[in-house]
Amino acid sequence: MLLSSFSHSFLPPLNAASLERRTRWRRQRKRGRQPPPVPETPSDPRAASQEELMAKVEGSSENIVQDGAQPVKPRILLAATGSVASIKFESLCRSFSEWAEVRAVATKSSLYFLDKASLPRDVILYTDDDEWSSWKKIGDGVLHIELRKWADIMVIAPLSANTLAKIAGGLCDNLLTCIVRAWDYSKPLYVAPAMNTFMWHNPFTKRHLEVISELGIVLIPPITKRLACGDYGNGAMAEPSMIYNTVRLSYKPSTVNGSG
Repeated sequence: MLLSSFSHSFLPPLNAASLERRTRWRRQRKRGRQPPPVPETPSDPRAASQEELMAKVEGSSENIVQDGAQPVKPRILLAATGSVASIKFESLCRSFSEWAEVRAVATKSSLYFLDKASLPRDVILYTDDDEWSSWKKIGDGVLHIELRKWADIMVIAPLSANTLAKIAGGLCDNLLTCIVRAWDYSKPLYVAPAMNTFMWHNPFTKRHLEVISELGIVLIPPITKRLACGDYGNGAMAEPSMIYNTVRLSYKPSTVNGSG
């Protein structure tokens, strides 16, 4: 009795509200309380960001196609001069044709070394004869001017000692040198010389290289090897792969061909 009286004396009195809460709780225990609803797990933010990125990529690709802003192929004008290295001109044309639109120019003396029939079918080869046969009357286009307008880049490979001297002196007595004389030097022009070692080390060659350098013409230097004449030394044209890579790596894409 003493313990019972002691215990109940410290219990708080039950009012109607407390009794109702206790009764409701007991009923829930008998039925088994339902767990609170689990909120939906938010999507993985990384997955969301990937989806957004893909949407942007797809959207940008569509814009490129729709807006016509896709970079166009560069127009490359390749030229060969009277050097035995012109036997590699066909290989050079094939390399560039895989990446660019290519047209070719050959001097009369270069035709002793290159086989026109071996060039890729989509490469049009122009010679001095075409310069005169394409013009009929006043108002007709002039070939060397039209090629100058068409090209984004010009590459003379091989460049002989004779043509180097002509360019440095401003001479224009054939189709190739007329194009160079009319060239827009805001557009790249590369030359890959090829000549005998004694000609390469001649003082005139040094002077001529300095002159064309002032014009902004880019030199792709010759290499040292056993030359076609049997001499060993510097003067052989750089390999076609080196010429191609030099031009390709320096190229800045544009959405417009030519400069007019």
